[in-house]
Amino acid sequence: MGGKITYFFLATVLVLVFGVVAMEGVLLLLTGEPAAMGMGAIAFVLPVIGAWFLWHNTRFARDAHRLGRELAAEEGPEAAEDEAPARTPGGRIDRDAADAVFARRQAEAEAAPGDWRAWFRLAVAYHDARDTPRARKAMQRAIALHDGTPART
Repeated sequence: MGGKITYFFLATVLVLVFGVVAMEGVLLLLTGEPAAMGMGAIAFVLPVIGAWFLWHNTRFARDAHRLGRELAAEEGPEAAEDEAPARTPGGRIDRDAADAVFARRQAEAEAAPGDWRAWFRLAVAYHDARDTPRARKAMQRAIALHDGTPART
């Protein structure tokens, strides 16, 4: 729950920053100087790009949590959590334990390439193995398979 509160707090701050940048853009446009007007026009592009990025990340997180809740409802709460119980003294998941779980999850995903559950579990295994880009791709694939939409490559 703390992660959600932090995310929404930071998203709210980001939206406020977008507003300030857009207002500064208006002030620059009103100066009438060509260089300032150009910077003012660019000031409108940055909030648009930031809002697009924020929207896509929020939608991704919402969809991933939806799949996690659905998997937990089907198979129990432990099904959607990591399986690498071995942790370092600092609390991080042990790399060797994560690699062992990863090998099993990768074999499951290769055996059932059309099963969103296998891809969801593979995404969790990638995350536990600290491979965030591949974890995100695997989760995108799980979401696409679940929703029946084409997967982005």
